[in-house]
Formats: sequence, structure tokens, C-alpha cells
Amino acid sequence: MADGEGDPGVFTATALPGDPRLLPTVTNAFLGTRVFRDILHAAGVYSGAAGDTHRADVPSPLGLRLAAPGARSPAESFTLNTWTGTFSHTIHSPGYTATHQLYAHHSLVHLMAFSITIRRLDGSTHPITVQLRSLFVPQSQDLHLTPGPEFQGAHYIYGQTLVPEVEGGPRPTVHMLWTPIPQSLTLGGEERERCWQFLTAVAGSEEAARRSYGAGLALAAAGSMHRSHVRAWAALRRGCAVELHGPPALRQALHGCLYYLLSAIPPQDSPGAPFHGISPGGLSNGSRGEDYWGHVFWDQDTWIFPNILLLNPEAARAILHYRIRTLEGARRNAREQGYEGAKFPWESAATGREVCPEEIYGAQEIHITGDVLMAFEQYYCTTQDQKLFREDGGWELVEAVARYWCSRMVWSEEEQLYHIRGVMPPDEYHSHVDNSAYTNAVARRSLNFATVMARDLLLPVPEEWEDRARKIKVPFDEERKYHPEYDGYSPGEPVKQADVVLLGFPLMHPMSAEVRRNDLEAYEPVTDPAGPAMTWSMFAVGWLELKELQRARSQLEKCFSNITEPFKVWVENSDGSGAVNFLTGMGGFLQVILFGFTGFRITSSALLFDPAFPDGITKLEISSVSYLGNKLEVTITREEIRMEVTETCRDAPAWPLEAVLESGQRFPLGQGQSVSFPTAPGWIQRSPS
Repeated sequence: MADGEGDPGVFTATALPGDPRLLPTVTNAFLGTRVFRDILHAAGVYSGAAGDTHRADVPSPLGLRLAAPGARSPAESFTLNTWTGTFSHTIHSPGYTATHQLYAHHSLVHLMAFSITIRRLDGSTHPITVQLRSLFVPQSQDLHLTPGPEFQGAHYIYGQTLVPEVEGGPRPTVHMLWTPIPQSLTLGGEERERCWQFLTAVAGSEEAARRSYGAGLALAAAGSMHRSHVRAWAALRRGCAVELHGPPALRQALHGCLYYLLSAIPPQDSPGAPFHGISPGGLSNGSRGEDYWGHVFWDQDTWIFPNILLLNPEAARAILHYRIRTLEGARRNAREQGYEGAKFPWESAATGREVCPEEIYGAQEIHITGDVLMAFEQYYCTTQDQKLFREDGGWELVEAVARYWCSRMVWSEEEQLYHIRGVMPPDEYHSHVDNSAYTNAVARRSLNFATVMARDLLLPVPEEWEDRARKIKVPFDEERKYHPEYDGYSPGEPVKQADVVLLGFPLMHPMSAEVRRNDLEAYEPVTDPAGPAMTWSMFAVGWLELKELQRARSQLEKCFSNITEPFKVWVENSDGSGAVNFLTGMGGFLQVILFGFTGFRITSSALLFDPAFPDGITKLEISSVSYLGNKLEVTITREEIRMEVTETCRDAPAWPLEAVLESGQRFPLGQGQSVSFPTAPGWIQRSPS
């Protein structure tokens, strides 16, 4: 698909990339693997203590290659279909095709499956045999595995991880059932076509593994195994559909991002299963020494979460529950560093304890705690869901973060302001700095949100929250009218990645358009061109905000050096280093579309909009923007905005909405009624009626 022709959501190639890390992933909320790989991962299953904690490698029966014996260099094709959530490998031989199809079942999340289909193309009657070359060995360097009794023809192994994350902590157990895989399959001389199904079920108990495997067998017997997956996946894609009318490469990149990001979220019909967070390289990656060991960073909360929130608030809530579930670990992190409240780890696994292998990041990159709380704030602003805070532990987290920030600040007599000293900002080229603009601004936002939340829950507000939010220093250069990155920053010093530019978005720190421009102008030329992929998306959002469309486009185009062919797998750095299947970069890219092109901004009282399209883009369609219990279909062109409430939530609060333009015009947004108005700045808010 590098040529830009055909369906933008189907990526087909006749050869695989030379680097196996760039093969596509097949993943659901609980299981993930890279195609043709001999291991898979299960969510929340880590082995190793503290900084050695990594995703436990589970041996994978799915990692096999199809081969045609005797055929000399048969034609082959490899396809990732993002509409069906399926990868396929087809051998095209004279007289027949053989297709290997692989997927992680979207609704039966403990199940992965593959099928082999041989189809005769001519009138011949001789048997056709294909080989299945498997690397599978039922052993793991991270699990003590024991064979158990077979179940309905499936082989069975089970075992615990070898080393707990924290001393005396739990060691997760894995139970796996799989269909035995023969070395070859043969289509009989009298047969025209035949399909063989192979299932792998992985769960935390034997009962759950058996239940999933049995459900898969029943579907396979009815001939609807793959169809049931496609139906569930297609429903998710429809509900989160984003379509651009623009350059083919941009449309392909968009569909690739949606495929990999939506693969990482829980299905809507599994509310009881705990969600284990989203790591930068996703569930398919994260073995020891790879893709940050599968740990969860701010990447989840700052870069990925806002997109999920706008398209699928139920999945966004599951992400927040992961942080609530790890709150006790965050409290211990704070205590061990001598502070109150909760300090979320720079790198998190199953417990919320710090698992970063290098101490400096865990000790100093403390903005993560504010990043976590900003996700809670965005969720509350768009849903007004008080249950998460009253009953599900959300308030305890908000309060603990506020207490942490208060204990982390010191009073400067000289400046008559609160300081936060000795930190590493998002720009990791600098450490041990005082008053990182981003860190202090996100701390202020944490305290302001904690104050609002307390009042909404009719709880007392500690005076120090408001006092410290008012008096915390956020460095500002009055002469140059820009934000220095930290105390003592010299203009022109190299910066690793997006840092101060995040004050404008997503922080929405109060500033004039002049200051916003100056920040972009100051940091764009000094940001490392080899830095991580998500950086350029935030510069693009900033220039779109200022209606500098050509500059926005040039920043967006920088992202394409991080997108690999043919399966649109992102790499963290443009030289190919760092994480692969880099969901963080995809999240930033998607924010350019969902927040940059639309101008959407989440505030406490409204969802702002102010569209801006770079050249070559004529139309943006979003099937389901979620706001205050409503789902809106939004279509934007250069001339017109069209909105329609297509659905109102039945099991959560929902409010009638209206669109208001800056000119003062108001448009009630009733369910099933399409409303159009000229493209202009405005906002969506709760209707006064």
C-alpha cells in the first residue's frame, strides 16, 4: 500500500519487512502477539522484581509459517485488514491458494485463533498438501510450566511466573489450552475447499481457559468463529470511525493508528474484567529488554487517553480504573521518597510500585502524577460521572495526588512563590532542575481540579490546595514573552521532545496567542529531530490553533518518518530505535486529527471547537464524539459543520446539548436531528432548557 492506491484500511504486501519487529500485531484487551512470533503476552502477567519486571513470555502455538512443498518460489501476499482485525498470508500456487488467517478475538478476549484454508482453482483431482512450520515449544524463560490433562482434544499447560514484582507479592498463573498443530494439512482429491481451525485459550484459571476454549469450539463447529470476531471488531470500528478526505498516505496512517490503538482497549461487553493499562509498544511487545519491558508510562494518560475518551468513554473509564487499582503502590512510592499522598510511578506494571530500571527517572520525572490526574479531569468534564469518584475510588486518588503536590512544594521567601525543585521535565535531556514549567503547571492543574471535585462532591476543601495552586511558580520571561523550560534555561538549548509546548495543549495553561506563538517559535528549532514520534504532533496542534496551516502541515509530515511500511507500524525514533508498534506516537498523531483539525478542547463547562485543515484536506467525519452522555456524529468541511446526536446513553447521566457559535447563534442538538452551520469557532454545552 506504499503506492497509496486502493482501500486505505487494508495493507497488502508481497514481501515482509526485513526487521521482524516491524511485523503487525494482533491484539485484544488480554492477549497479544506479533505475527509469526513464537511468544505471546497476557495482560497483567509480569515476571521479575522491580526494575527487571517485564511481560512474561508465554509460548505461542500461533507462530507458524505456511509453506507449499515442492513449489518453486510461489507468489505470496501478506495482508493486514484493519476493518476485520485480521492478518492473512496467502500462497498463490498453480491450481490452488492456501491462506493462513490470524486474529485475537475481540469479544472473547482469552481466545486467539488461526485458520488454514486450501482452495482448489482448477478441475484437478489430486490431493494438495501444505506444510505448517511451527517454532512452538511449550516452555518459557519466565514461567514454570507443567503439562496437564487434555480438554476436548486440546493440549494443556499451566504455571506461575518465576519472580514476583515486589517481594512477597503475587506471581500470576497462566493456563493455556491449544489445538494440536500437525506438520501438514491435505485437501483430498474430491474436495474443492476446506478450512481447518486452530484455537489458543489463555486465562488466569483453568476454568476460564476451558470456558473460552469451549466457546471457541462451539463457534468453530457452527462455522462462525471468525465471523463472530469480525462482527465484534466491526461494531467497535463503526462506533469509533474517523474518516478523512485527503492524501492517501494520511488516510492510511489514520486507519493504521485506529487499528493498533483500538486493539489495545477492552470490549464493551467485558465490564467485570480488570484492565491492565496500555504500554508504549502495546501488549504484543514488552519482553525483557524490549519496548520498555511492557511498562505503563504517561504515554497512556497524556498521549493515548484523550482519543479513547472522545471515541469510547467506557474504555477510557477502564484505563482510569487501572490507575485506581494501583493507588496503594503509588502511596508507597510517595512514602519511600518522604512525601505525603500518592506518587505514581514513572514506569508502572501490576502493582503501582516504581519499576523503572534507572532510578533517576522514577525519582525525578514526577509530572507523571499530574498527567494521571489530568486524565481523570478530562473524563469528569466530558461525562460528569460522579460515581467513579464517589463509589469507585476516584476521589481517594484525586485527594492523594493533591496531598502529594502540596508536600512536594517548598516556599521561596525570595520570590514569595512555591517551588518544586530537583525534577526531570518531559525533556529528558535535563535533570535536577528547579521549577519545570510543565511539571509546575500540571501540579497547579491537579490542585485546581481537586478543589473543583471536592466542591462537586460537597466535601471540605483544604485551604492549602487553593493557596498553593495560586502561588506556585510557572517560569515566564517577561522580556521575551515566552515560558523558559525551567529556572535557568537558556534559549537555544537543545530539547529532547515536546515539553513547554504542552502548556498550550493539552494543559490549556492561560496565555495569550502571542505567548503561545513565542513558545512554539522558541522550541521548534531546538527540539531534537531524532526525538520520539509524538513530539511533532503537539507542534502541529499548536500551529493549527494559531491558524498557521502550512507550518502545521510541515510538523505533521515529520511523523511519517516514524511510520514503517507496509503495515504502518510506528517506531519511536525516526532511525528505527526505541519502542516499536509505538502507540504513543499514534496517539499523538490521532490527537492532531481529533483535537487539532477540529479545534476540540475539553473544558469544565463546554467542548470547544475551532476547525482548521491544512492544504489537501477537505472533509473530516467522526462517527461518535462522546459528550455528556450523548454520541454526536460530526462532519466538518472548510465551509460547514454538521452535527447530529445519534444516541443518548441510557445507563449514565445524559444532558440535552446545544451548539453555540462565538457570534451568539445557538443550535439545539436534538437526537436524530441533523444541524448545520457555517464553519466557525464555538462550543457544545449543556442546553439551559
